[in-house]
Amino acid sequence: MASSNSSSSSAQQNEKQPTVLICIGMAGSGKTTFMQRLNAHMHSTQKRPYVINLDPAVGNLPFGANVDIRDTVNYKEVMKQYNLGPNGGILTSLNLFTTKFDQVLELVSKRAPSVDYVLLDTPGQIEIFTWSASGAIITSSLAVAYPTCVVYVVDTPRSTAPATFMSNMLYACSILYKTRLPFIVVFNKTDVVDHSFAVEWMTDFEAFQAALTEDTTYMGTLVNSMCLVLEEFYRTLRVVGVSAITGAGLDEFFKAVDECVGEYDREYRVELEERMKAKEKESEGKRQENLEKLMRDMKVEKGKEVLGVGKPDAYPDDDEMGEDDDDGDDDDIAEDFAGRSEERSFERFVKSKRT
Repeated sequence: MASSNSSSSSAQQNEKQPTVLICIGMAGSGKTTFMQRLNAHMHSTQKRPYVINLDPAVGNLPFGANVDIRDTVNYKEVMKQYNLGPNGGILTSLNLFTTKFDQVLELVSKRAPSVDYVLLDTPGQIEIFTWSASGAIITSSLAVAYPTCVVYVVDTPRSTAPATFMSNMLYACSILYKTRLPFIVVFNKTDVVDHSFAVEWMTDFEAFQAALTEDTTYMGTLVNSMCLVLEEFYRTLRVVGVSAITGAGLDEFFKAVDECVGEYDREYRVELEERMKAKEKESEGKRQENLEKLMRDMKVEKGKEVLGVGKPDAYPDDDEMGEDDDDGDDDDIAEDFAGRSEERSFERFVKSKRT
Protein backbone atom coordinates (compact mmCIF):
# COMPACT_ATOMS: atom_id res chain seq x y z
CA MET A 1 0.00 0.00 0.00
CA ALA A 2 2.77 2.40 0.95
CA SER A 3 4.76 1.51 -2.17
CA SER A 4 1.75 2.26 -4.36
CA ASN A 5 1.27 5.66 -2.70
CA SER A 6 4.94 6.54 -3.12
CA SER A 7 4.92 5.45 -6.75
CA SER A 8 1.80 7.51 -7.49
CA SER A 9 3.28 10.60 -5.82
CA SER A 10 6.55 10.19 -7.73
CA ALA A 11 4.57 9.85 -10.94
CA GLN A 12 2.78 13.11 -10.17
CA GLN A 13 6.11 14.83 -9.59
CA ASN A 14 7.55 13.56 -12.88
CA GLU A 15 4.61 14.62 -15.04
CA LYS A 16 4.33 18.26 -16.06
CA GLN A 17 2.31 20.40 -13.67
CA PRO A 18 1.38 24.08 -13.97
CA THR A 19 2.27 26.53 -11.20
CA VAL A 20 -0.69 28.15 -9.46
CA LEU A 21 -0.33 31.86 -8.58
CA ILE A 22 -3.01 33.19 -6.20
CA CYS A 23 -2.95 37.00 -6.34
CA ILE A 24 -4.18 38.72 -3.17
CA GLY A 25 -4.15 42.44 -2.45
CA MET A 26 -6.09 45.34 -1.02
CA ALA A 27 -8.52 47.30 -3.16
CA GLY A 28 -6.59 49.83 -5.22
CA SER A 29 -3.24 48.07 -4.95
CA GLY A 30 -3.21 47.38 -8.71
CA LYS A 31 -3.79 43.67 -8.34
CA THR A 32 -5.99 43.27 -11.42
CA THR A 33 -3.62 45.42 -13.49
CA PHE A 34 -0.75 43.25 -12.27
CA MET A 35 -2.71 40.19 -13.41
CA GLN A 36 -3.11 41.77 -16.84
CA ARG A 37 0.65 42.41 -17.05
CA LEU A 38 1.40 38.83 -16.03
CA ASN A 39 -0.99 37.49 -18.64
CA ALA A 40 0.54 39.65 -21.40
CA HIS A 41 4.11 38.81 -20.35
CA MET A 42 3.41 35.07 -20.37
CA HIS A 43 1.93 35.21 -23.85
CA SER A 44 4.91 37.24 -25.11
CA THR A 45 7.37 34.69 -23.70
CA GLN A 46 5.45 31.65 -25.02
CA LYS A 47 4.20 30.73 -21.58
CA ARG A 48 0.62 29.53 -21.58
CA PRO A 49 -1.55 30.78 -18.70
CA TYR A 50 -4.94 29.57 -17.51
CA VAL A 51 -6.77 32.50 -15.92
CA ILE A 52 -9.52 32.27 -13.28
CA ASN A 53 -11.40 35.35 -12.06
CA LEU A 54 -12.87 35.07 -8.56
CA ASP A 55 -13.99 38.69 -8.17
CA PRO A 56 -17.77 38.85 -8.83
CA ALA A 57 -17.96 42.64 -8.41
CA VAL A 58 -15.36 43.69 -10.98
CA GLY A 59 -16.92 45.92 -13.62
CA ASN A 60 -14.40 45.60 -16.42
CA LEU A 61 -11.88 42.77 -16.60
CA PRO A 62 -8.85 43.92 -18.64
CA PHE A 63 -7.84 40.39 -19.60
CA GLY A 64 -9.57 37.32 -20.92
CA ALA A 65 -10.49 34.74 -18.27
CA ASN A 66 -10.87 31.03 -18.97
CA VAL A 67 -13.14 30.72 -15.93
CA ASP A 68 -15.09 33.76 -14.71
CA ILE A 69 -17.22 33.73 -11.56
CA ARG A 70 -19.49 36.32 -13.18
CA ASP A 71 -20.61 33.72 -15.72
CA THR A 72 -21.94 31.56 -12.88
CA VAL A 73 -23.12 33.99 -10.19
CA ASN A 74 -24.87 37.33 -10.67
CA TYR A 75 -23.43 39.51 -7.92
CA LYS A 76 -26.16 42.19 -8.01
CA GLU A 77 -28.92 39.60 -8.08
CA VAL A 78 -27.41 37.91 -5.01
CA MET A 79 -27.50 41.23 -3.18
CA LYS A 80 -31.18 41.70 -4.03
CA GLN A 81 -32.35 38.18 -3.22
CA TYR A 82 -30.47 37.87 0.08
CA ASN A 83 -30.81 41.55 1.07
CA LEU A 84 -27.04 41.97 1.44
CA GLY A 85 -24.56 44.79 1.21
CA PRO A 86 -21.53 44.88 -1.12
CA ASN A 87 -19.19 42.80 1.06
CA GLY A 88 -21.91 40.31 1.98
CA GLY A 89 -22.84 39.96 -1.68
CA ILE A 90 -19.24 39.23 -2.65
CA LEU A 91 -18.86 36.66 0.13
CA THR A 92 -22.14 34.91 -0.71
CA SER A 93 -21.31 34.88 -4.42
CA LEU A 94 -17.94 33.30 -3.67
CA ASN A 95 -19.60 30.71 -1.42
CA LEU A 96 -22.08 29.80 -4.15
CA PHE A 97 -19.29 29.51 -6.70
CA THR A 98 -17.25 27.29 -4.37
CA THR A 99 -20.06 24.70 -4.31
CA LYS A 100 -19.25 24.07 -7.99
CA PHE A 101 -15.48 24.42 -7.71
CA ASP A 102 -14.99 20.69 -8.32
CA GLN A 103 -16.04 21.37 -11.90
CA VAL A 104 -13.39 24.09 -12.13
CA LEU A 105 -10.79 21.60 -10.90
CA GLU A 106 -11.84 19.19 -13.65
CA LEU A 107 -11.38 21.92 -16.25
CA VAL A 108 -7.95 22.77 -14.86
CA SER A 109 -6.88 19.12 -14.81
CA LYS A 110 -7.86 18.72 -18.46
CA ARG A 111 -5.79 21.74 -19.46
CA ALA A 112 -2.94 21.11 -17.02
CA PRO A 113 -0.63 19.29 -19.48
CA SER A 114 -0.85 22.17 -21.98
CA VAL A 115 -0.48 25.21 -19.67
CA ASP A 116 2.42 26.57 -17.62
CA TYR A 117 0.64 28.77 -15.05
CA VAL A 118 -2.79 29.00 -13.43
CA LEU A 119 -3.55 32.61 -12.40
CA LEU A 120 -6.25 33.45 -9.84
CA ASP A 121 -7.53 36.99 -9.37
CA THR A 122 -9.26 37.38 -5.99
CA PRO A 123 -11.61 40.08 -4.59
CA GLY A 124 -10.07 43.29 -3.30
CA GLN A 125 -11.55 42.64 0.15
CA ILE A 126 -8.74 40.50 1.53
CA GLU A 127 -10.69 39.04 4.45
CA ILE A 128 -13.43 37.73 2.15
CA PHE A 129 -11.05 35.35 0.41
CA THR A 130 -8.37 34.75 3.04
CA TRP A 131 -10.48 34.15 6.14
CA SER A 132 -13.61 32.62 4.62
CA ALA A 133 -14.33 28.93 4.28
CA SER A 134 -14.71 29.26 0.51
CA GLY A 135 -11.26 30.84 0.15
CA ALA A 136 -9.68 28.10 2.25
CA ILE A 137 -11.41 25.40 0.18
CA ILE A 138 -10.25 26.91 -3.11
CA THR A 139 -6.67 27.39 -1.87
CA SER A 140 -6.30 23.91 -0.36
CA SER A 141 -7.95 22.21 -3.35
CA LEU A 142 -5.41 23.73 -5.74
CA ALA A 143 -2.44 23.32 -3.39
CA VAL A 144 -3.10 19.60 -3.04
CA ALA A 145 -2.87 19.02 -6.78
CA TYR A 146 -0.39 21.64 -8.07
CA PRO A 147 2.60 23.70 -6.89
CA THR A 148 0.94 26.79 -5.45
CA CYS A 149 2.32 30.21 -4.55
CA VAL A 150 0.58 33.15 -2.86
CA VAL A 151 1.36 36.58 -4.35
CA TYR A 152 0.56 39.50 -2.05
CA VAL A 153 0.38 42.80 -3.98
CA VAL A 154 1.20 46.00 -2.02
CA ASP A 155 0.48 49.58 -3.06
CA THR A 156 3.98 51.08 -2.77
CA PRO A 157 3.07 54.82 -2.81
CA ARG A 158 0.58 54.32 0.03
CA SER A 159 3.09 52.34 2.10
CA THR A 160 5.57 55.20 2.48
CA ALA A 161 3.97 55.99 5.86
CA PRO A 162 5.36 53.64 8.55
CA ALA A 163 1.91 52.86 9.99
CA THR A 164 0.50 51.88 6.57
CA PHE A 165 3.61 49.85 5.82
CA MET A 166 3.25 47.98 9.11
CA SER A 167 -0.43 47.32 8.37
CA ASN A 168 0.50 45.72 5.04
CA MET A 169 3.16 43.59 6.68
CA LEU A 170 0.70 42.38 9.32
CA TYR A 171 -1.71 41.42 6.57
CA ALA A 172 1.08 39.55 4.80
CA CYS A 173 2.00 37.74 8.02
CA SER A 174 -1.59 36.66 8.67
CA ILE A 175 -2.06 35.41 5.08
CA LEU A 176 1.22 33.48 5.19
CA TYR A 177 0.36 31.63 8.38
CA LYS A 178 -3.23 31.08 7.25
CA THR A 179 -2.33 29.48 3.90
CA ARG A 180 1.05 27.95 4.89
CA LEU A 181 2.19 28.22 1.27
CA PRO A 182 5.24 29.75 -0.45
CA PHE A 183 4.82 33.52 -0.33
CA ILE A 184 5.93 36.50 -2.42
CA VAL A 185 5.42 40.17 -1.50
CA VAL A 186 5.12 42.29 -4.66
CA PHE A 187 5.55 46.04 -4.20
CA ASN A 188 3.55 47.36 -7.14
CA LYS A 189 3.65 50.80 -8.79
CA THR A 190 7.42 51.17 -8.60
CA ASP A 191 7.17 53.50 -11.58
CA VAL A 192 5.64 56.01 -9.16
CA VAL A 193 7.66 55.33 -5.99
CA ASP A 194 10.66 53.04 -5.78
CA HIS A 195 10.33 50.21 -3.25
CA SER A 196 13.89 50.49 -1.94
CA PHE A 197 12.67 52.24 1.23
CA ALA A 198 10.50 49.20 2.06
CA VAL A 199 13.39 46.79 1.56
CA GLU A 200 15.53 48.98 3.84
CA TRP A 201 12.86 49.04 6.52
CA MET A 202 12.56 45.25 6.38
CA THR A 203 16.31 44.63 6.60
CA ASP A 204 17.43 47.51 8.84
CA PHE A 205 15.58 47.90 12.11
CA GLU A 206 17.27 51.20 12.95
CA ALA A 207 16.19 52.75 9.64
CA PHE A 208 12.57 51.97 10.41
CA GLN A 209 12.93 53.39 13.92
CA ALA A 210 14.41 56.56 12.47
CA ALA A 211 11.31 56.95 10.28
CA LEU A 212 9.18 56.75 13.42
CA THR A 213 11.04 59.40 15.42
CA GLU A 214 8.59 62.17 14.50
CA ASP A 215 5.52 60.06 15.35
CA THR A 216 5.04 60.28 19.13
CA THR A 217 1.41 59.16 19.17
CA TYR A 218 0.12 55.86 20.49
CA MET A 219 0.10 54.49 16.94
CA GLY A 220 3.79 55.29 16.55
CA THR A 221 4.63 53.50 19.79
CA LEU A 222 2.58 50.47 18.75
CA VAL A 223 4.22 50.30 15.31
CA ASN A 224 7.65 50.61 16.91
CA SER A 225 6.99 47.60 19.15
CA MET A 226 5.46 45.59 16.30
CA CYS A 227 8.53 45.97 14.09
CA LEU A 228 10.53 44.04 16.68
CA VAL A 229 8.05 41.18 16.45
CA LEU A 230 8.12 41.05 12.64
CA GLU A 231 11.89 41.21 12.28
CA GLU A 232 12.13 37.41 12.16
CA PHE A 233 9.16 37.26 9.79
CA TYR A 234 10.90 39.53 7.28
CA ARG A 235 13.76 37.06 6.86
CA THR A 236 11.48 34.42 5.35
CA LEU A 237 9.84 36.74 2.81
CA ARG A 238 10.64 37.08 -0.87
CA VAL A 239 10.30 40.74 -1.83
CA VAL A 240 10.04 41.96 -5.43
CA GLY A 241 9.39 45.41 -6.85
CA VAL A 242 7.19 45.45 -9.96
CA SER A 243 5.48 48.04 -12.15
CA ALA A 244 2.26 46.70 -13.61
CA ILE A 245 2.23 49.60 -16.10
CA THR A 246 5.75 49.30 -17.54
CA GLY A 247 6.42 45.63 -16.75
CA ALA A 248 9.62 46.42 -14.87
CA GLY A 249 10.69 43.78 -12.36
CA LEU A 250 8.83 40.82 -13.90
CA ASP A 251 12.03 38.88 -14.52
CA GLU A 252 12.87 39.06 -10.80
CA PHE A 253 9.29 38.09 -10.02
CA PHE A 254 9.45 34.87 -12.07
CA LYS A 255 12.78 34.01 -10.44
CA ALA A 256 11.03 34.26 -7.09
CA VAL A 257 8.22 32.05 -8.45
CA ASP A 258 10.77 29.38 -9.42
CA GLU A 259 12.17 29.51 -5.89
CA CYS A 260 8.66 29.07 -4.50
CA VAL A 261 8.13 25.98 -6.67
CA GLY A 262 11.32 24.50 -5.26
CA GLU A 263 10.18 25.31 -1.73
CA TYR A 264 6.82 23.67 -2.46
CA ASP A 265 8.53 20.46 -3.61
CA ARG A 266 10.93 20.40 -0.67
CA GLU A 267 8.62 21.35 2.18
CA TYR A 268 4.95 21.66 1.39
CA ARG A 269 4.63 18.51 -0.70
CA VAL A 270 6.45 16.47 1.96
CA GLU A 271 4.24 17.94 4.68
CA LEU A 272 1.15 17.23 2.60
CA GLU A 273 2.12 13.60 2.06
CA GLU A 274 2.81 13.20 5.78
CA ARG A 275 -0.62 14.61 6.63
CA MET A 276 -2.25 12.28 4.10
CA LYS A 277 -0.41 9.28 5.55
CA ALA A 278 -1.40 10.29 9.08
CA LYS A 279 -5.02 10.61 7.99
CA GLU A 280 -4.94 7.20 6.30
CA LYS A 281 -3.35 5.68 9.42
CA GLU A 282 -6.05 7.23 11.60
CA SER A 283 -8.78 5.92 9.30
CA GLU A 284 -7.20 2.45 9.30
CA GLY A 285 -7.05 2.49 13.09
CA LYS A 286 -10.75 3.38 13.31
CA ARG A 287 -11.64 0.59 10.85
CA GLN A 288 -9.60 -1.91 12.84
CA GLU A 289 -11.23 -0.80 16.10
CA ASN A 290 -14.72 -1.18 14.62
CA LEU A 291 -13.80 -4.61 13.27
CA GLU A 292 -12.53 -5.79 16.65
CA LYS A 293 -15.69 -4.51 18.32
CA LEU A 294 -17.82 -6.37 15.80
CA MET A 295 -15.86 -9.60 16.38
CA ARG A 296 -16.30 -9.27 20.15
CA ASP A 297 -20.04 -8.79 19.75
CA MET A 298 -20.28 -11.82 17.47
CA LYS A 299 -18.28 -13.94 19.93
CA VAL A 300 -20.59 -13.04 22.82
CA GLU A 301 -23.71 -13.87 20.81
CA LYS A 302 -22.18 -17.17 19.75
CA GLY A 303 -21.49 -18.18 23.36
CA LYS A 304 -25.01 -17.53 24.54
CA GLU A 305 -27.40 -20.52 24.88
CA VAL A 306 -30.92 -19.25 24.63
CA LEU A 307 -33.64 -21.71 25.62
CA GLY A 308 -36.53 -22.21 23.27
CA VAL A 309 -34.89 -20.61 20.29
CA GLY A 310 -37.01 -21.43 17.27
CA LYS A 311 -39.73 -23.03 19.51
CA PRO A 312 -41.72 -20.19 21.03
CA ASP A 313 -44.58 -22.49 22.22
CA ALA A 314 -42.37 -25.15 23.83
CA TYR A 315 -41.24 -23.03 26.75
CA PRO A 316 -43.85 -20.44 27.72
CA ASP A 317 -42.81 -17.38 29.63
CA ASP A 318 -43.02 -17.27 33.37
CA ASP A 319 -45.63 -14.54 33.18
CA GLU A 320 -47.82 -16.62 30.92
CA MET A 321 -47.42 -19.67 33.17
CA GLY A 322 -48.29 -17.62 36.21
CA GLU A 323 -51.38 -16.22 34.57
CA ASP A 324 -52.63 -19.74 33.58
CA ASP A 325 -52.06 -21.10 37.10
CA ASP A 326 -54.02 -18.28 38.66
CA ASP A 327 -56.98 -18.88 36.35
CA GLY A 328 -57.03 -22.62 37.17
CA ASP A 329 -57.09 -22.03 40.93
CA ASP A 330 -60.05 -19.68 40.65
CA ASP A 331 -62.04 -22.26 38.68
CA ASP A 332 -61.36 -25.04 41.26
CA ILE A 333 -62.55 -22.81 44.11
CA ALA A 334 -65.78 -21.98 42.29
CA GLU A 335 -66.52 -25.67 41.54
CA ASP A 336 -65.88 -26.67 45.19
CA PHE A 337 -68.22 -23.94 46.48
CA ALA A 338 -70.97 -25.04 44.08
CA GLY A 339 -70.63 -28.71 45.12
CA ARG A 340 -71.02 -27.87 48.80
CA SER A 341 -74.16 -25.86 48.13
CA GLU A 342 -75.75 -28.79 46.29
CA GLU A 343 -74.99 -31.19 49.22
CA ARG A 344 -76.67 -28.89 51.74
CA SER A 345 -79.77 -28.57 49.57
CA PHE A 346 -80.07 -32.37 49.24
CA GLU A 347 -79.75 -32.85 53.04
CA ARG A 348 -82.61 -30.39 53.67
CA PHE A 349 -84.79 -32.23 51.10
CA VAL A 350 -84.27 -35.64 52.82
CA LYS A 351 -85.13 -34.23 56.25
CA SER A 352 -88.34 -32.76 54.97
CA LYS A 353 -89.48 -36.13 53.53
CA ARG A 354 -88.85 -37.93 56.84
CA THR A 355 -91.04 -35.57 58.73
